[in-house]
Amino acid sequence: MVVASDKFKGTLTSAEVAAAVTSGVRRVHPDAIVDAVPVADGGDGTLAAAVAAGFDLVPVTVSGPTGEPVRSGFARRGEVAVVELADASGLIRLPGGIPAPMTATSYGTGELIAAAIDAGCTRVILGVGGSASTEGGAGLVRALGARLYDANGAELTEGGAALSALATVELTELTERLAGVEVVVACDVDNPLTGPSGAAATYGPQKGASPAQVEELDTALTNWADLVARARREPAGAAADLRHAPGAGAAGGVGFAALALLGAQLRPGIELVLDLVGFHQQLAGADLVVTGEGALDEQTLHGKAVAGVAAAAAEAGIPVVAVCGTNRLDVARLEQAGVLAAYALTDLEPDVRRCIADPVPLLRQLGEQLAADHLPRSTMTTTERGAV
Repeated sequence: MVVASDKFKGTLTSAEVAAAVTSGVRRVHPDAIVDAVPVADGGDGTLAAAVAAGFDLVPVTVSGPTGEPVRSGFARRGEVAVVELADASGLIRLPGGIPAPMTATSYGTGELIAAAIDAGCTRVILGVGGSASTEGGAGLVRALGARLYDANGAELTEGGAALSALATVELTELTERLAGVEVVVACDVDNPLTGPSGAAATYGPQKGASPAQVEELDTALTNWADLVARARREPAGAAADLRHAPGAGAAGGVGFAALALLGAQLRPGIELVLDLVGFHQQLAGADLVVTGEGALDEQTLHGKAVAGVAAAAAEAGIPVVAVCGTNRLDVARLEQAGVLAAYALTDLEPDVRRCIADPVPLLRQLGEQLAADHLPRSTMTTTERGAV
């Protein structure tokens, strides 16, 4: 059996979910071979998934979304680095959880990328979910060498609101820094940078922006896109305006900066993570795949870890079941996602607060149930499997 679950947000890491499920499975099948493959969809948890898959964690202290130092890091294997925006510049890093929609920055994420490049990494995998800012990735590229000036020649302050005063974009140092470096962004949205479905309008309210602030941020991002296009056109003469590119609005516009200024490729987050952790190789000989996340709902069907794991397992002809905290999908919707059955903590304990407070014993029980329901009664031992 392969357990490839996302975290139960705020409760258990993906590794802890796998350990609890495995414990339950082995109460039914003591000799079961269970491979844990922690996964994530490109947001928070991506760094942990990479480390669990054998990457080395390189600690780095960087600037948080409002400027305070935070202890973060990147995961490294050879010349490949994995950077998680949420861990440096995400909502989870806001002091006291207080939103800063006009001033929050992605600068710390740029510092992580810079540290990875300085360490000799030539391929950077960037997970961008969970951003606290709406500043078009301006902070990120500044940390990598871009210079942003107002009409008086003074450097801009951080944050999306400041981009309204932007007059000049200087890219020389950034271009030199990124020479020979490939950037791949885990991105699951197709929003443009600006407009009614852009970064400010779609995600600004989730980051604390009022309607008036959303309008101000969209205007600021428009100015940012205008000046980036001008800066890119002057030296290269190539198609320079990427504000309407699908995914440009990801992470408050970090997608735009990655596309326009880092030359990045955007890929679905879960597909990228599954490749990183070697999920497809783990499927060989498996009888069952168990995936999961805190809540199964409509979002699960659109680019989340559960749907991605189920699709990959289906290609290999392996059945999939899910564990979760709560399940809001009926049988038809589960089948649409490629999931045979869902096992929820709330099936055993209706009180959600108790599920959150002590989920491990419940997950063990779910592991017992799914093993009894879906694993063959005759399970090979490790020795027998190796002989095969």
